[in-house]
Parts: sequence; C-alpha cells; structure tokens
Amino acid sequence: MSARIYQRPKNAMQSGRALTDQWLLDFVPAEAKHPDPLMGWAGSGDMAQQVTIRFATREEAVAYAERHGIAATVHATPPRRLKLQAYADNFR
Repeated sequence: MSARIYQRPKNAMQSGRALTDQWLLDFVPAEAKHPDPLMGWAGSGDMAQQVTIRFATREEAVAYAERHGIAATVHATPPRRLKLQAYADNFR
C-alpha cells in the first residue's frame, strides 16, 4: 500500500488560508476506476481511496506511515510567491 503526504493547498475560490497548516496522507489508488454499467458513474472497489488522514506536522505524518508500514512519498510545498504592487499600478 502506498500513499502520498502533502500540505493542504489554499482553496482557489477563497482568499483565506484556513487549514493550510495541516498535512494530509492520501492513499494511492490500487485499481483504476471503471464506469458503472447502469448509471455511468465512475467507481472502483478500492476503499482506501476514501481515506484521508490529517496531521499537524509533516513529521507526525511520516512517523505514522513508518509505524504502519505504508510506503509514503512526501510532496514538498512550493514556496509562496507574493506579487506586491500598489493600487495605483492598476492605472498605469
């Protein structure tokens, strides 16, 4: 069973940064999704895809994965780039 550990990204629909300090552990899908013959919805028999575990720090997530024998890859958080400009720059 393999998983990925990453920091929760900022919601693109809101300007706030709530819950972005959490680290998440998601399991990699073990089987591909296939369409349901009746409704056409995508689904699979892999129940681990529905599990997301939250941690306060990256070290806690890595320790949990090692303790339970989960092969986890840590995805580093990209650095924040701020575009600093004055309001008057909109009119130049």
